[in-house]
Order: sequence, then C-alpha cells, then structure tokens
Amino acid sequence: MIENILSLLIWIPIISGLFLLFYNKKIYIINAYNIFINFIVFLLSVYLLLGFNQSKSNFQFIENIEWIPSLNIYYFLGVDAISVLLILLNTIIFLIVSLYNSTITVKKRNQYYASFLIANGITIGVFSALDAILFYIFFEALLIPMFLIIGIWGGSNRIYASLKFFIYTFLGSILLLVSFLYINSSISSFNVISFYNTNFSLLEQEWLFIAMAIAFAIKIPMFPFHTWLPDAHVEAPTSGSVVLAAILLKVGAYGLIRYVIPVVPMGAQSLDIFFIILSLIAIVYVGLVAITQNDMKKLIAYSSISHMGFVTLGFFIIFQLFDNTSNNNDLVISFSGSMYQIISHGFVSAALFICVGSIYDRYKTKKISDLGGILNQMPIYSWFFVFFALANCGLPGTSSFVGELLIIMSSFKANYIYAFLASTTLIVSAVYSLWLVKRVVYGEIKVNLEECVDANFIEKILLFTMAIIVLILGFYPDYIISFMNVTLENMTNNLLLKI
Repeated sequence: MIENILSLLIWIPIISGLFLLFYNKKIYIINAYNIFINFIVFLLSVYLLLGFNQSKSNFQFIENIEWIPSLNIYYFLGVDAISVLLILLNTIIFLIVSLYNSTITVKKRNQYYASFLIANGITIGVFSALDAILFYIFFEALLIPMFLIIGIWGGSNRIYASLKFFIYTFLGSILLLVSFLYINSSISSFNVISFYNTNFSLLEQEWLFIAMAIAFAIKIPMFPFHTWLPDAHVEAPTSGSVVLAAILLKVGAYGLIRYVIPVVPMGAQSLDIFFIILSLIAIVYVGLVAITQNDMKKLIAYSSISHMGFVTLGFFIIFQLFDNTSNNNDLVISFSGSMYQIISHGFVSAALFICVGSIYDRYKTKKISDLGGILNQMPIYSWFFVFFALANCGLPGTSSFVGELLIIMSSFKANYIYAFLASTTLIVSAVYSLWLVKRVVYGEIKVNLEECVDANFIEKILLFTMAIIVLILGFYPDYIISFMNVTLENMTNNLLLKI
C-alpha cells in the first residue's frame, strides 16, 4: 500500500508544473516530461481504484494532519466511491490532453503545459478534500490556471471570456465561503463528516442551501447562470475546452452531492421544485438554443449545459421520490444516473472538442456554415466525429444512453411531466447533433484544401481509446453502478434519517 497516495496525486502534478515554468528549451523534453508526469498520476489513480474497498461506505485512504489548529482547519483528505471515479476521470482526461498537446504548435509551451499540470493536481484536491476550508482553497485555486489558459492562449475575445468566467465563479465562491463559516460557527469544525451530523432549523437550511447551491450551480453551470460557458468554450484553446467540459463542470456537480444535499437535505427538499424546473429548462430550452448555433464549439457548449441539466435533475428528483416510494433503491438509481451521466459526458464532450479543435486547426474556421464535405478530405476524423455526435444524443449502446435512461426512469416514478420533458432531449439532442454532422461532415465541399491531412497517429489513438471507453460504459454499465452502490445507498439512508 502506497502511503499518502492522495497527497502524491495532488502534489506531484502541481510541483511538476511549477518546475516546468522555469524550463523552456528543448520541445521534445518538455513534451516527454509533461506526458510522463500525467501518466504517473494516471497510474496512481488506477492504484487508488484497485485499492478501494467498494463494499465499505466510509471514506478511505484518510490523511489528517493539523494545519491551522487554532482555527480548526486540517489538511484532511479521503475518498469514497464517488471521489475515486471522478479522480480517475480527471487523470484520464489530463493524460489525453497531454498527448493531444504534443501534436500542436503553441506559444510558451512550458507555461501552457504547466497550467494543465497544476490544474490536474488542484482538481484532485477538490475531489479528495474533507476539510471545508481546504476544499474551498482548492476550489478557488482552480480558477487561476483555467483563467490563464483562456486568457493567454485563447481566441481573439479571450480577455472578455476569461474575465466573465472568473467573475461569475468567484462571486459564487463568496457565498460558499460564507456558508462554511456559518456552519463552523455552529459546530466549531470544518470537518465535512461533522457537517453531515448538523441539525439546523429548516429556515437555516434553506438559506444555506440557496447560498451553496448557487455557488455550485454557477460552476455546473445551471440555467440561468450558464452564460459564461459558451463564451469560455469559444475562446478557449482546444485543450482548455476539453478540461472545461470534461472536468470543471463536474466540480460543481460534485459540490452538490458532497456539500449541499447531505448537509442541508431539508433545505434541498423544501426548494427542490425550483432546481427541478431549472434543470428541465436547461434540458429543453438550452437544447433548443444549441440548434440555432453556427459555431461548432458554442453548439457543443450549449449541449453540455443541456446534458448537465440531467445531472442536477437526477440529484433533486430524489426528494420528489421520498413521497412516492418506500423503496430506497429508487433513490439510488436516481443518484447512479446522475453520476453515470457525469462520467459519460466527460468522455463524450472531451472527444467532441478534440474533433472540433482539429477541424479548426486544419480549416481555420469553427463556423458551421463555412464547412461541408470534410468526409472527402478527413475520412477517419469524420468517422469519429459522427460516432461521438451519435453518443452525444444518447444512442443506445453508448454511455450517454445509460445515464439518461436511469434519470428518465426515476423522473417517471416522481412525476410523468418531468419524465416527458426530460425525454424530449432524445429528440432535441438528435436534432442538433445530426444537423451538425450533416452540415459539417457531409454535403457539398465548401473548403477544399488539397494538403489537408487526416488524423495523425496520436489523434487516432486518443479518439479510438475514448470511443472504446464510451462503448464499454454503454454495453457494460454494471461495474460503475455496482462500484458506487454501497456509497450511494449509505448516502440515501442518511438522507432518509435526516428528513
């Protein structure tokens, strides 16, 4: 057993990234170093997965060290099944990004790679912190590398997009910090496990729920806090968009299931209808907005908002299920659907943004109206693009179908109207996904570049790997579901006791 494996997962990429800031000489050394560090972190996350005892619901791999004892702040780390899966998703995505980055030309390469390495470690800190202030520090620190990635290496309107991203998320974080301080004033602890044992009044829980939920809703982002995401995606470099969609949005969802729903369940139950409505608006309305887009990255960004609406719907539909069922398994299914959607969307959205980024690198345009018939010049890329577009609209046999099916099943048991509105995504997402494919991949050739090259070896490997993962998760979902089952059962049992 590797001791302090969580600290290694956090600090190896952060320290390696800081070191890389001061080395800017031979490109092949920078590339090899970046890939090597991300690969080591990935192997450690696999070790974490294999060493995790999924039959236990308690936090494992605990590290608890006094940091600022006078303020009751500890360097407290630990993981449950939810954290382990998100850490593994995180390390896979950053390894993919490191390999993809080795194929592109970028200015200040060492600083660019360093930003992603540091973001990798910080995100793992978010997923493993069990002290609220430690979590908050990682949560806030994640803004810095992402702000720099968009602001330095983004498009022509990158300053506006990066500032909008920073302001939105920073303002939400203030509400989160105030909530943590209020809870600490009542229990004299920032320990997350202690948070779960609090007994606030309904009014207190409602206010705490509003403050914390808004902070995480901005990060997801939920409607109407979503407007920063399309701008950030359009201006971000390809790898930045991959991390935004596959990882950063999941930080907000993780916050809801770790710090909001278990801590203030009565507040969540009291106000669940508002968040269910906002989730349904994201699924239906934002999906319709995606159809009207002429920028490929903006279309996929709106698609991400719509699909994350499924995640929040699954989280809050459980409170409607409390009154409609006595079967705890129904609650677990809803949670499982949301978590599965998180993991699935991470891979599908990452692959789509890589496809779009590669098309832009070759044709120098993201405008759908400027493209057409790329199948004739990039057949391999076109195949992958079509596959991931189909996965994005929930094609049976792909991972997206499993998460959406579980959430729609839960919605049906809670309210027929919720299920009907949620199921419209099967039509809406098919419309914008297939319409995108038709205009970009097929049809008349609008941009004819005789020297345009198809996917290179690394790009083929990356896209093929993600396609295999999406298919495995689609055909064999039971491993992920059973891996989370004990943790989610314990979570729902505790909710039933507190409500």
